Amino acid sequence: MSTDHEGVRDLLAAWAVGALTPADQKTVPLHLAECESCAAEAERLRQTVRLLDGAPRPPLTNDAPAGIDGVLTVALRARPAAPRVASHAAPYAAAVAGLQALLRELDGHSPWGTPVVHDWDVHATVAHLIAADEPLARRLGLAARVPESRVAEGTGWADAWAGRTADVIAYEQRRTPEETVATWTAQAGALLATPEARDPERAAHATTLMGVRLPVADHFVVRAFEAWIHTDDIGRALGLAVPPPPDPHLWQLVRLAVRILGLALGPTAPPVLFAVTGGELDAQWVLGSEDEPVRAELVLDPVDFCLLVGGRYAPDEVPRGAAGDDAAIRDVLGRAASLAWL
Repeated sequence: MSTDHEGVRDLLAAWAVGALTPADQKTVPLHLAECESCAAEAERLRQTVRLLDGAPRPPLTNDAPAGIDGVLTVALRARPAAPRVASHAAPYAAAVAGLQALLRELDGHSPWGTPVVHDWDVHATVAHLIAADEPLARRLGLAARVPESRVAEGTGWADAWAGRTADVIAYEQRRTPEETVATWTAQAGALLATPEARDPERAAHATTLMGVRLPVADHFVVRAFEAWIHTDDIGRALGLAVPPPPDPHLWQLVRLAVRILGLALGPTAPPVLFAVTGGELDAQWVLGSEDEPVRAELVLDPVDFCLLVGGRYAPDEVPRGAAGDDAAIRDVLGRAASLAWL
């Protein structure tokens, strides 16, 4: 581990919950002994973890006070370390840990029926994630955790997916939210325990899921994308801010989304210089034709871009910087929004 200031700051949340690796357990305390600002931040995080572990929690409502919001944000950032996996599965492991932290805040309260997205409440949204993770789980040899659905021969993947989602939600809504969360958690844990989650070589082979052929490694990133989007959905429904993925994980989401967007636009679309800029992320690509001059420039924040691809922004509503051919810009934004199936 690097003992530089920024490197240690990234580990303070793990320190606060006792989740450092053996190597970091030696180096982080040495830095804290020398750096007053890191030591103060570390103690603040540890006090917050103590509060969450031992203090009574007030009921959650849609107009929850700012103090609860702030505590939840710290709780999500201070969540225990996710299972040790390869870099391609790390965003999914972190997203799972984040949703688990959010759902623990619901213990003892009754916001499970709060409308979230589509026609789903909190309970149904978690049930949806069981169905969403299922195709990858099955492809990696894991058994379904919800009774099988009957699928008519010749049914396309989109219809089969919609039917399976409805079946899983209907099944889980006959159970308690705690049972649904336990099923989702167990399936996510099993996915993260597969050899493909830990071995980049095994995850390099391509497979078609949800109508898209990608390496298994990229399918893990897709799972991370969806888990985070729905965690954010639940947080918004409950009036609680959910932090975005850490920059390295957010960057993996952005790069995969740009690749898929480029394929969706095709090589004959009007060329647009597309940039993603915000925080530590800063990159640009030319989308569309490579045989003619760029017609427009488009700049998006990384989180806003992911929310657009996730169907949480309409193309004409996403914050952006733009110049040049309006039609070419609208084409990119519209195609990005059309990728959503979440």
